[in-house]
Amino acid sequence: MRIPRGPRSLRGRLICGVTVLAAAVVLGTQTAGVLVLRSWLLNRVDEQLTGFPMPTATMPAPPSGAGITLPSDFRVVVYDSAGRRDQAMGHGKQPGPSLPPTADGLPHADGTPATVAAADGDGKWRISVRTLATGETFVVCLPLDTVDGATAKLVWFTVVLMLVAVAAVVGLGWPLVGIGLRPLTRMRRTASDITAHDPNRRIADHNPHTEIGRLGAVLNTMLDRLESALRQAQASEERLRRFVDDAGHELRTPLTTIQGFAQLAVRLPDARAGDRVIARDAERMSRLIDDLLLLARLDREPAFRRDRVDLLEIAADVIGSATPHVSGHLRLTALDGSDSLPAAPARGDPDRLHEVIANLVTNALRHTGSGTEVEVRVGPAVVGPSSGGADAPGRFSPLPELAVGTSVSIVEVADQGPGLTADDAARVFERFYRVDPSRSRDRGGSGLGLAICTAIAQRHGGRLEVETRPGHGAVFRLVLPATT
Repeated sequence: MRIPRGPRSLRGRLICGVTVLAAAVVLGTQTAGVLVLRSWLLNRVDEQLTGFPMPTATMPAPPSGAGITLPSDFRVVVYDSAGRRDQAMGHGKQPGPSLPPTADGLPHADGTPATVAAADGDGKWRISVRTLATGETFVVCLPLDTVDGATAKLVWFTVVLMLVAVAAVVGLGWPLVGIGLRPLTRMRRTASDITAHDPNRRIADHNPHTEIGRLGAVLNTMLDRLESALRQAQASEERLRRFVDDAGHELRTPLTTIQGFAQLAVRLPDARAGDRVIARDAERMSRLIDDLLLLARLDREPAFRRDRVDLLEIAADVIGSATPHVSGHLRLTALDGSDSLPAAPARGDPDRLHEVIANLVTNALRHTGSGTEVEVRVGPAVVGPSSGGADAPGRFSPLPELAVGTSVSIVEVADQGPGLTADDAARVFERFYRVDPSRSRDRGGSGLGLAICTAIAQRHGGRLEVETRPGHGAVFRLVLPATT
């Protein structure tokens, strides 16, 4: 059984709480009023019963069997000295009390009032039983219709009053609470503006003696500190980028000289093993510097070219270039498994996108065993947990997910290799991160390839992600917004 949830907004919760409190107050006070009124009315009836005069020796007794009408609601039932019911005085429209035929069944012969049911219907009577010295027993009775009627009317009045109070609290409280929450509403709008496009904006000053005013002051202080920290982080990042860029350019010239002399030494007849090691390490160092310079350039570039491209054509070009140099099985298939290869249109820089797909294919071929099948799947799709572009169990990406339902073009590079653990998959896109032992310097990886691919995908408004299970291979997926 699903339990319905209450109102989620602060205004709704406040109105709900105040309404429940008002209903409880009205119900409690009116219940106490009903109990007090009934007790008071019942005491009045008991006083009338105990104050009713009994016959004395000087008063003539009513003739046996004679019916006497009393000018009031009183009823008097007489039991003779033998305990038999003898006569009754007083008449009215309502039926009298239900009394036993003998005095032995009467309660409280000492005159203490008691309540009994009516002889007919659901009414009640209050009675007082008193025994005279002559042995006769007199039962003085009064109906409780007035007490029950007044109590019932007060109960109905309580119900109506509670409904009116609830309606008044809801009807009047909603706008009044809204007025009281206006500072929070303005605070929310300001926070939305800060998040959207105006990080320098601050929450307007409020009364520091109120909770909302103190909250606004705390938030402004927090925003100032965050802005200062972001400026420091951006300055530090900019200094690091400038250092990497300058260091790369400064190292490139001597490194090129070393490469040239190393290659020349390798070609000489008396070349030594150390010369070949120098040439190989110089080549690796050159690739590393090229990757660092590319990352620095990607961080600085505001945007790429926005040409209309077909990811199917780019993927086919990558496979055509890689097939003669691989020992595994590399093939191009449709994303949905159909026989025909559909177009996958997108907008972006064709050279950069070619670099991304080539990097993914190269990684799949390099880090899987010889002869392992690598499949490149291309096609259009819609963002979702089952297709890609959105978060899902076993899927990792350093970039935020795209809006579910967005039309996208996807390139998947799937291999049947050893796969990645969850920890490795969560960090594989980090710069200089390697998965040992399969992704190491000895295999030619610098740990920057996937970081470069991530930066390119982010600049294109897309997403790069991986799905993997250890022992069952990995699937790297490039997701880009589709164009018509």
